[in-house]
Amino acid sequence: MYQEGRLPSPPLCYRRESLRRYDMNPDQILVKTTGITKRFSGVTVLNKIDVEIHQGEIFGIIGENGAGKSTFIKILNGTYTPTEGQVIFDGKPVQIRDTSTAKRLGISTIPQEFNLINDLNVYENIFLGKELLKGSFLLNKKQMQDRTRQLLGELRTDIPPDAKIESLSVAQKQMVEIAKAIAADARLLIMDEPTTVLTQNEINTLFRLMQELKQKGVTIVYISHKLREIKEICDRVMILRDGDLISTDSTKTISEQEMACRMVGRELNQIFPPKTSPDSMPVLEVKNLSVPGILNGISFYLRQGEILGFSGLTGAGRTELAEALIGIRPIKSGEIIIKGQRAVIASPVDAVRKKIAYLSEDRQGTGILTNFHVAGNVTLVSLKEYCKPLIDHQAETARTEEYIKAFNIRTPSVKTPVEYLSGGNQQKVSLAKSLDAKPEIFIIDEPTRGIDVNAKKEVYHFIHNLVESGISCILISSEMEEILGLCNRVVVMREGRITGILGEEEMTEAEIMYYATGLKEGA
Repeated sequence: MYQEGRLPSPPLCYRRESLRRYDMNPDQILVKTTGITKRFSGVTVLNKIDVEIHQGEIFGIIGENGAGKSTFIKILNGTYTPTEGQVIFDGKPVQIRDTSTAKRLGISTIPQEFNLINDLNVYENIFLGKELLKGSFLLNKKQMQDRTRQLLGELRTDIPPDAKIESLSVAQKQMVEIAKAIAADARLLIMDEPTTVLTQNEINTLFRLMQELKQKGVTIVYISHKLREIKEICDRVMILRDGDLISTDSTKTISEQEMACRMVGRELNQIFPPKTSPDSMPVLEVKNLSVPGILNGISFYLRQGEILGFSGLTGAGRTELAEALIGIRPIKSGEIIIKGQRAVIASPVDAVRKKIAYLSEDRQGTGILTNFHVAGNVTLVSLKEYCKPLIDHQAETARTEEYIKAFNIRTPSVKTPVEYLSGGNQQKVSLAKSLDAKPEIFIIDEPTRGIDVNAKKEVYHFIHNLVESGISCILISSEMEEILGLCNRVVVMREGRITGILGEEEMTEAEIMYYATGLKEGA
């Protein structure tokens, strides 16, 4: 896998000559929707949305999972056509029948789930469908590579233009998606949860680029579950709930607390559950584990009923460690000890047998099969338990309905394909799939990526209930609030090594960052 190197910190490089500048008129309405409604099989998911989005503004959209955010932007970018209503773009009524029509209008989208082709290089993905030619027929690969290098330089990332997508981390793939959208010189740029896998430095870089795009007259529709980001970067915010438009406000006049309240329709009480006290007995011990070129001398232990956090910057090796523990990555040296017994884990099948479950950070890439229905996903890992010898579909359905009720999964039925569920509900299905294998050790990687504040609360209480039932958890998270709010201890990693292990009394955001950046080191 390609590893990000450490970069110097030069001033952000801007595309002075290549960014198109549009005539600025703050009163000009670029997008207007009147009565936009969308129904699926008679179920209304978007109800008479009337909104005006001005040229050169950053317009936020928030709401719980299933509120209608993704449906609304998919109508704008041509993925869906509205059941009723009209879209007016630049003063003219338009029918955006498909994504090609949207692109011709100047509408570009950075999707929440990656739309990249793994077998192609970075520059080939960025210019797919809009290749630069040398003469009439030959591809101008050098020009596309140079342009890609320039775009990624603006995002302050050193991903090689000729790197294969399959070799990149999730955060690097997100940077490629951003570069791909910016390369289109869009008039309307839709960003759907672009920061969920980015570090704070990467987010700051993206925000500076967004401000430059805004100054050039580009309109940005920005969807995020991070209310602090909405408050910081957006000019106005539209709040949706259950398909209805609740309000549109200036971000200068609405607080984060009021945003959250309008999203869920009620006051949110304490989002993190109280911490439990783990047993002193280790259930998992890792001793001097190494994976060539990625991990070096990793040693830690996990106690019975503990939530052990793993923190670090992008490229620290946290996900790679999880993949080594479940047999995806071959271990060169070191030991894994489970309940006092040395364990050999050469594949994910071995991990399941050893009662280890893993929730991947890449939900649609490796977590679930989106074209499978809900029940088919829930029993993916544990299918053998339902074969007698043929699949007992009645038992599979009954178990899935229990998870739907327990996790509050919003789905029309157990037979609904997962691709039709919101991101938060897809994540709950992935959690149910991992839990159905009856694990004793649960490795959870970025569990709240791309889900709303209320769904986050549900996930936090789910993890709390796991450890109360005796399951031990490893929590990998880039959200400092989650590490501090949930974990009993935190292991901090940097460049494939553990730089510090902090107890609850030592855990502060500043202390964790000292170890993550190399300013401090030592167990």
